Amino acid sequence: MKLLDLFCKAGGASQGYSDAGFEVYGVDIEPQPHYPFTFYQADALEFLRDHGHEFDAIHASPPCLQYTQAAAQWRKRGKFYPDLVAPTREMLKAIGKPYIIENVSGAPLLNPIMLNGAFFGMKVRRNRYFELSFELPFFLIPKEGKSKFRMGRAPKPGDMIVPVGHFTGIDYARKEMRIDWMNRSEITQAIPPLYTEWIGRQLFEILEAENEKF
Repeated sequence: MKLLDLFCKAGGASQGYSDAGFEVYGVDIEPQPHYPFTFYQADALEFLRDHGHEFDAIHASPPCLQYTQAAAQWRKRGKFYPDLVAPTREMLKAIGKPYIIENVSGAPLLNPIMLNGAFFGMKVRRNRYFELSFELPFFLIPKEGKSKFRMGRAPKPGDMIVPVGHFTGIDYARKEMRIDWMNRSEITQAIPPLYTEWIGRQLFEILEAENEKF
């Protein structure tokens, strides 16, 4: 089954869906030389409009700078970031394929689930929210442990790392997040593949069950 990853960046989400069994294709408006699957450089919403019907499921990670805390200082200075969540949702619903919209806390997602590193035993602070067009079984998210991580200091084994900005500990983050092909900048924007593998395996089962009806 084919899955389209919109706003894919370097492919953290894509890798998870691939591990779940999907044939993955990525789209981003910027070149992504490290993207590990079939890649199309294009406007994500234009590509979705023209080709979304060709896929069995669609993931979208619209830019989060309108909502992220890290960009708050720039928004206060008048920097404008477009809200792409609503138009992405509108187009996904029109196409009618199962979809996932991912973003950060504060984004206008509808009834999202939240995943964190602790749920997967990872020493990484990266909460991400997912709006789903399908239902998942009830689950509980464990509380993250205390972090001694400090910007500029190399993490020690067992430290909870926060991979944002010009963080130190690229190799540590690559190992914990299981994204060894990414550079520092790509890691700061990446979804750990375990997140989307967990969602993707359940979506794959849903699609297989639907296909067996026909």
